[in-house]
Amino acid sequence: MAALSTDQKVVYLASPRGYCAGVDRAVQAVEEALARHGAPVYVRKEIVHNRHVVDTLAERGAVFVNEADEVPEGALLVFSAHGIAPAVRDLAAERSLRTVDATCPLVTKVHQEVKRFARDDYDILLIGHEGHEEVEGTAGEAPEHVQLVDGVDAVDRVQVREGVKLVWVSQTTLSVDETMEIVTRLRERFPQLQDPPSDDICYATQNRQVAVKAMAPDCDLVIIVGSRNSSNSVRLVEVALGAGATAARLVDYAKDIDPAWLDGVRSVGISSGASVPEILVQGVLEMLAGHGFSEVRPVVTAQETVVFSLPTGVRASRRVGEA
Repeated sequence: MAALSTDQKVVYLASPRGYCAGVDRAVQAVEEALARHGAPVYVRKEIVHNRHVVDTLAERGAVFVNEADEVPEGALLVFSAHGIAPAVRDLAAERSLRTVDATCPLVTKVHQEVKRFARDDYDILLIGHEGHEEVEGTAGEAPEHVQLVDGVDAVDRVQVREGVKLVWVSQTTLSVDETMEIVTRLRERFPQLQDPPSDDICYATQNRQVAVKAMAPDCDLVIIVGSRNSSNSVRLVEVALGAGATAARLVDYAKDIDPAWLDGVRSVGISSGASVPEILVQGVLEMLAGHGFSEVRPVVTAQETVVFSLPTGVRASRRVGEA
């Protein structure tokens, strides 16, 4: 990128950023459920990992619960984008709950892979973060076959059955580089390790990481808009630092930015996690403009055209993606 003059301040704005198709689908599912059935609509866990989205839906009448047994019998329950284990679905059925499954189709794909590998008696190594809802749902499909590998350091603790077929799958929101480092280490221990039939890390996660990598070397500071419980947002901070950004920060809102972070800074990169609405990014741009960062240079590395239809039970006549 072109060199900056000594007094020039510029913002590099990554694209793609923000909402992916799976998040858009999940949020619209709750909105449609509220529009059709009125409040309250119950949602298991956070529909997506973003504080603003959850708070906004709660104001409209969504009630977020940890488990299905907190929902009154016969009520409407939406399953979050991160997916659920079969036991959760069974509990909802026992309580006669009406359900809408907003699981991201890309997460569902991984669930189907796990079920198929389990039927074929594989040992399945699930690369992901312990306690993450997506990991819990995926592992729940075949807990007797799935072993979690949470980071490179966990590779040495993996135990598999002798002579059994072995395959790895992954949480969809991981860092591509970190995941492949773990796979390389696993393959050193287990040369028979097979790859999944297709890449499990979702297109949106990869695209946002590529865009951040492209701008990071030119940035004194990278600001990632996203919540701390958002795996893909946290990964973007790590990717920015790994790609050469001098500093990187994660914020939910523009108000979270400490003006002291901008001291001596001439170039700021901005991106956002896959569960972040664009209005939050615009707030950051406005805040930076107030500190002299009025020039915005887009950094575009891909065009996204993926669209998912709404879940059964809330499909509307409007086209997915419309406001």
